[in-house]
Amino acid sequence: MTTAPTKTTTATPVELDLDARLAMVGAVMDERIYLAHLAIDVNTAHLPAAEPLPEVVAPPLIIPAAAPCPYTTPLAAVLYQAQARLEGGWCTGQLRDEAGAVCLIGAIRAVAASRDQADDACAVLLEAIRRDFADAETIPSWNDSQRGPRLPLLYLGRAAELAHARLI
Repeated sequence: MTTAPTKTTTATPVELDLDARLAMVGAVMDERIYLAHLAIDVNTAHLPAAEPLPEVVAPPLIIPAAAPCPYTTPLAAVLYQAQARLEGGWCTGQLRDEAGAVCLIGAIRAVAASRDQADDACAVLLEAIRRDFADAETIPSWNDSQRGPRLPLLYLGRAAELAHARLI
């Protein structure tokens, strides 16, 4: 018996591009998900139907009331209220912008009862600012040189404490 010569061929591996590999992995994952879903259905078929979950209702939004003013002197109260007003939005270069943000003087004018009271509050604020920033010429120039509302808010608080200590 004679045997035919065998032809040996070596299979060269085929390089698949990314899209082909992703398609193959996607098909495998789809099959696994289908089998897992089927297993859940089979394993839970004997369980009685559960009652539907009650609807979850979020509690009403409670907005805390503004804290009462800790100062009894009128000028300190104006500076404290200006600080609260400035927390609603701070701006530079103008008294107030389109969004309702205000600068230091805009905040004081918004809460002061009169122009004289606003002027007195601005004088105390400028004094509080000049204690740490001796080169500050005016409140608007100092306000415009700030990068954020942190220092303007801080100095409104310091001015309120100063006015309260002076009983004005």
